[in-house]
Amino acid sequence: MDQPMTLNQLRSFIAVARYNGFTAAARALKTSQTTITSQIQTLEEEHGVRLFERRGRRIELTQVGEKLLQIARQMVGLEDDAAMMLKDSADLRSGSLKIGAVSPFQVIEMIEAFNASYPDVYLSTALGNSEAVLSELSSYGCDVGVLARDTDDDRYYVQHYASYPITAFVRRDHRLAALKSIELADLAKEKLLMRERGSTTRRALEEGMAAIGATARVSMEIGSREAIREAVIRGLGIGTVSESEYVPDAQLHLLPIAGAPVLTHIYVCCLRERRRSRMIAAFFEALRQTKARKASARSN
Repeated sequence: MDQPMTLNQLRSFIAVARYNGFTAAARALKTSQTTITSQIQTLEEEHGVRLFERRGRRIELTQVGEKLLQIARQMVGLEDDAAMMLKDSADLRSGSLKIGAVSPFQVIEMIEAFNASYPDVYLSTALGNSEAVLSELSSYGCDVGVLARDTDDDRYYVQHYASYPITAFVRRDHRLAALKSIELADLAKEKLLMRERGSTTRRALEEGMAAIGATARVSMEIGSREAIREAVIRGLGIGTVSESEYVPDAQLHLLPIAGAPVLTHIYVCCLRERRRSRMIAAFFEALRQTKARKASARSN
């Protein structure tokens, strides 16, 4: 049975053809002439062909040798391309990272931080609720997840990223627009525009009100933060949102909740088994540096 040819044999073959001799090829490849001669002879004997015609001290490619030279250059070139691709990936000069997120607001900040260090890595983001993001992580549909809640599932490595207070907001001509802030107990007396049940913001606000013996009065349930914002602008009621997701508008008045803040939290996670992946580890490190810079800025 024929032995498969090796890339080292092909490199020797290419060098002999290029430098028109075994001695010059050995010098170029920094190996012995015996090694070069042995590799060419093995190629010829294994496949029953002659690759070179020896004419005294000169050698010439045979017709078979001419054809093999074209293929050999392609094969060696592909190996070089593969090695370069792996090196670039190891250095994070190429590759891709897929991120699943519950909200576009925080994930854009994370993408900015990672992209500053690794601008050649292709990033893609898909939005969904926490359950959908975890499902995508488990099926390798995404590499990193940005969640609005923690999970006790041992399959995942989870890291807290940030906490944000919930704030109310009203239209500029609303009677509460004269206030700079509002107590949670007073907010509980107002009719509120709220996200659907299960929304992180709604759950945190309802739990905060329950802790002081109050219950949220929901006048309208609206399925997205953008729609709630539009409803407030149209004068349909009072909206609530995580402060990190509030978009300022000349028609709106921000109304922070006074006293102990009601918080929402953002977590970053990945499959525990992939935590040491170079790309994923670099993403977590970029976030760690971002948090450190923010903490330093606040302390100054």
